[in-house]
Amino acid sequence: MPIDTALLGRICEAPGAPGFEKEIRKLILVELAGLADEVRTDNMGNVIALKKGRSSKKSCMAAAHMDEIGFIVTHIDDKGFVRFNPVGGFDAKTLTSQRVLIHGRKDLLGVMGSKPTHIMTQDERNKVPQIKDYFIDTGLPKKEVDKLVAVGDPVTRYSPMMELGDCVNVKSLDNRVSVFVLIETLRALKTSKKKPAYDFHAAFTVQEEVGLRGATVAALEAKPDFAFGLDTTIAYDVPGSTPQERCTALGEGAAIKIMDSSVICDYRMVAYMKAVATRNKIKWQPEILAAGGTDTGSLQRMVPGGSIAGAVSIPTRHIHQTIETANKKDIEACIKLLTASICELDKHDWKF
Repeated sequence: MPIDTALLGRICEAPGAPGFEKEIRKLILVELAGLADEVRTDNMGNVIALKKGRSSKKSCMAAAHMDEIGFIVTHIDDKGFVRFNPVGGFDAKTLTSQRVLIHGRKDLLGVMGSKPTHIMTQDERNKVPQIKDYFIDTGLPKKEVDKLVAVGDPVTRYSPMMELGDCVNVKSLDNRVSVFVLIETLRALKTSKKKPAYDFHAAFTVQEEVGLRGATVAALEAKPDFAFGLDTTIAYDVPGSTPQERCTALGEGAAIKIMDSSVICDYRMVAYMKAVATRNKIKWQPEILAAGGTDTGSLQRMVPGGSIAGAVSIPTRHIHQTIETANKKDIEACIKLLTASICELDKHDWKF
């Protein structure tokens, strides 16, 4: 069944820089209506949906972070140009001439500006751009900008979703595509009337892009026995890449994480997820991410005694740039893999 690209687009386009997740949280809460037995929001802003399982003897959690990389306003100069700091990791060279939204007293569209190449020195042209080289131009004078924008206001990228062949292309697929996967997993459980093996906590977490902060809080409270991180991963399958660099490739199915810089997944969980994928005829590929952490690390360690943790990853091109690309069939495979994995936990031998 084709994925709901309209819903995915709304989720990706909603703003939600780390610490400022209000709008995407509101959308998630609307979509969760009727899909879980309980839904709550904790003090930090995580949304936790509980779907009761066939047994309450153990519990399971899956976490998808709702925040996106963004910026925060630090200064408005005498001509109304807005300066900013990044909140999350950016490749500065991708910012040139990109549209952004400043979320002040009302949303204000702006464009990232920098020194034009025509008046750069040769040394300046040869240097890698830095965040400090950029400013936001709203087209308004300072007195008008001051009415709408203040130091501390968040800024997010502006990028309506489009479909490119078998792919979707939009800002913030990292990690809104996982938010989508988690919502659609809950929907699949409802429509199929299947129950998770154990009580299932679907966590939509905050502030992952600045240090896995929301997932730490969610895991400490839920104390899951089993855990699944949900996040994007690098698909470096483009011109110039080599086979050992690619990590994953678009169209090759859901990625089963083996490790990233924050976690070495439990080998029992990795074996289990591979078996589930094979048994259910779900296309999958292995993932080892050399750099970059995910909520999986917090889910594994921020539990007394630890959890048996793994991750479903969505292969994505152009991560942490102004636009990102994922394959619709891979997204569908991730929904199927997560759904089957949380329903079959009681059928596996978890001994070391």
